[in-house]
Amino acid sequence: MACALTQGYTLDCKDSLGGITEVYFIEKGNVSSTTEASGVITAITKGSGKVFRKYELVPGTSSLTENINANVQNGTVFYAQELSIILNKLQANTRNEILLLAQNILVAVVGDNNGKYWYLGKVHGLNMSGGNGATGTAQGDRSGYTLTFSASEGALAPEVASGVISGLTA
Repeated sequence: MACALTQGYTLDCKDSLGGITEVYFIEKGNVSSTTEASGVITAITKGSGKVFRKYELVPGTSSLTENINANVQNGTVFYAQELSIILNKLQANTRNEILLLAQNILVAVVGDNNGKYWYLGKVHGLNMSGGNGATGTAQGDRSGYTLTFSASEGALAPEVASGVISGLTA
């Protein structure tokens, strides 16, 4: 059988944390290839002079969700990736970058609070699918942007080996 199960799942230590810490974006067309083995990307090749842009995230504000979508009658399954990030402070340079993010098909590497990194939009790309900019009402409210990015892929997001991360912005 081609879809034979290969392992079980055992409960272990309660040492996992939620949330994401950072995201790296690049235009999908500027990634020429990735090397992946057993669900882990071990190399990302970018076009000459191209770099991922790092976005630091305020702790406890942003998230990554992957929804599994299956249709038994059609025999199909796909994975809906959704990245939601918060960027504090309404300002012109952030506004201008958001316009560019919205116009591009992207890929992203997302760092989580467990020191793991995940690659979004590998095959079909990641698109900004919504968001807003808001001033808030009271002085203690957020003044900033909420951005949502979505992708539909044939597999869950692969992990990115930690050794690859330093080369993203170089």
